[in-house]
Amino acid sequence: MQIIREWFRRHFSDPQVIILFFILLGGTVAILTLGQIMAPVLASLVIAYLLEGLVGFLERRRIPRLAAVLIVFLTFMTFLFFLLLGLLPKLSYQIGQVFGELPSMFGRGQQQLMHLPEKYPEFISQEQVVALVGFLQTELGRMGQRFFSFSVASVRGLVTFLVYLVLLPLMVFFFLKDKKSILQWITRFLPDNRDLTEHVWRNVDRQIGNYIRGKFWEILIIWVTSYLVFYLLDLRYAMLMGLLVGLSVLVPYIGVTVTTLPVALMGFFQWGFSSELLTLLIAYGIIQLLDGNLLAPLLLSEVVHLHPVAIITAVLIFGGIWGFWGVFFAIPLATLVEAVIKSWPSINNKSDSLDAS
Repeated sequence: MQIIREWFRRHFSDPQVIILFFILLGGTVAILTLGQIMAPVLASLVIAYLLEGLVGFLERRRIPRLAAVLIVFLTFMTFLFFLLLGLLPKLSYQIGQVFGELPSMFGRGQQQLMHLPEKYPEFISQEQVVALVGFLQTELGRMGQRFFSFSVASVRGLVTFLVYLVLLPLMVFFFLKDKKSILQWITRFLPDNRDLTEHVWRNVDRQIGNYIRGKFWEILIIWVTSYLVFYLLDLRYAMLMGLLVGLSVLVPYIGVTVTTLPVALMGFFQWGFSSELLTLLIAYGIIQLLDGNLLAPLLLSEVVHLHPVAIITAVLIFGGIWGFWGVFFAIPLATLVEAVIKSWPSINNKSDSLDAS
């Protein structure tokens, strides 16, 4: 008990630490209990936070805030319309084509697999190929059922999507335009003595902002590069495969591993075991090597570097809580936790760190 009391006194004796603890606890409970109900507000808040960096950049160039907000918001709306009217229909069409051609792709792949025992009898037998084909047929049937269920759920969620489409831009605009008044209203309910909380928020804001900006450019560069490489190699559905590779960088280690399978299968179904498939895999490997060893360190050099175990744990925890969106935001949330942990003891002993910051 003495050890526990000593630990509690060392970490929670400062009133500012108690204030920070309850703010974090209240925010976590609110998100867990009201996350689904407040999803449009939370999504708008995240988007406004991302756009605030551009608004601040224009303000530092002596552009009035309202004008900066209008410029950034109109740019965001243009990008949104491009996604909805230009990119999304093409991707949806390609996804539908992929699912429509799965049986024929599977047939071509099955023919390729059946020739393996003849070419490499010392490595694979006919029984192993039959077992593999049976497993793939079962998985293909399950995938079709999931796709049908997803389509029905998407039809049911169409109204929700339209509501989001109207509400999100409105809330993003007001979050940007009325940022100061909203923050002033919120701070009315917080204690006056909150220097530690503000210090932690500055660290978190810097880390999350650097991470999100770096990841945005990393996704865009990898997406465009992968699309161009796949297009030049004449891979079918190059846009869709390029998008998958681009989004895979959101979850380090896991994303690359998961995305390798659809890229390899698409090449196998198109070319079989051939030099074209080998060229595709080599090109894909080069893209991942350049991303991991050059692009990511360059764009994310100022971000907290998380251990692979911490990344996998964050994906499992947040994915288990919020599903797809938990996986999507797992690394930013883990970065937030890391920044809070690193900032917590820096001011716990004395207020010197506050003055230094």
